[in-house]
Amino acid sequence: MIPFTKVSITDIEKNNIMEALENNNKICGDGSFTKKCNEWFKENCHISNFLLTISGTHALELAALLAELKEGDEVILPSYTFVSTADAILLRGAKPVFVDIDKRTFNIDANLIEEKITNKTKAIFPVHYAGVSCDMDKIMEIAKKHNLLVVEDAAQGVLAYYKDKPLGTIGDYGCFSFHETKNYVMGEGGAIIVKDKKKFEEAEIIREKGTNRSQFIRGDVDKYTWHKVGSSYLPSDILAALLYGQLTRADEIMEKRMRIWNYYHENLEDLEKQGKLIRPFIPSYAKHNAHMYYIVLPTEKIRNELMDKLKQNKIAATFHYIPLHTSPMGITLGCKEGDLPVTEEYAGRLLRLPLYADMTKEENEEVVNKIKEILE
Repeated sequence: MIPFTKVSITDIEKNNIMEALENNNKICGDGSFTKKCNEWFKENCHISNFLLTISGTHALELAALLAELKEGDEVILPSYTFVSTADAILLRGAKPVFVDIDKRTFNIDANLIEEKITNKTKAIFPVHYAGVSCDMDKIMEIAKKHNLLVVEDAAQGVLAYYKDKPLGTIGDYGCFSFHETKNYVMGEGGAIIVKDKKKFEEAEIIREKGTNRSQFIRGDVDKYTWHKVGSSYLPSDILAALLYGQLTRADEIMEKRMRIWNYYHENLEDLEKQGKLIRPFIPSYAKHNAHMYYIVLPTEKIRNELMDKLKQNKIAATFHYIPLHTSPMGITLGCKEGDLPVTEEYAGRLLRLPLYADMTKEENEEVVNKIKEILE
């Protein structure tokens, strides 16, 4: 069976975990490997104000807290995203307002945002689908015009760029995921980037159960105490040890994933010319990270038939999100089918192909050959 995804683990990650267990006296949050991850992003991506979290979901929830979302507020986001994007909004009592996607990138259509803005709108949550950047200049221009906060859901966008800026560093807040399905993993895990220095200090307090313990550990204060309502968003340093191993291999992992992505893209071009599928579109402003390779089939029926036939040939390909606005929860929010026609149509036609760093050339070729054989 060619799996859909598989984690790439080497002795580097294993040795880091054993070092965290055996040689460090601190395996809870913010230990030595957490600090190494922070330094890696600072040195390699020039990202400061970076905090690891337990998950990408927790990063989004922390961003919603820092944005001070409350009951009656509205937040603009795409429906074609994972549930965590909307959950973070709903947990604050705010209302998600869904906007249709651009059919080329599957990102929120920036040209449709302004028509959804009301006097209750507080923020925009753009999602960088498949590690391909949204049109951030346009989104930031709209946010500035209407005095809105921007929270980037860059769960799939680690080490991807908008022009020369890492995804997650453009808006007021940026959220990463290091879930096992992502390019760089820690099992479950995530991170938040906070642009404003005072808000970053607040993030440290909320993340540490509402205390200023982080300042105490750094020696900024002589004792720590309870400052505001918070929770525990710190991942164990054992998980950070796993992530740091992945980060030290970042160039290797990126190169392998990009080779696989490029092979798909080059060898499926003929099928696109024949009108049998559509390949991913990468805007000129985006530098993607080979997080995902998908194809769009002419109809949902053809997509499902191809998916089933690949499975019969021991190849795991899968669809992606069910649009949030058509889900049972979305319907309780007053949404319905027909609200976002592009999202609904293209969600039913998209098929994701196997892509993981340790995928062999033979496996890559097998997937392409079977797709050609089935569609032709």
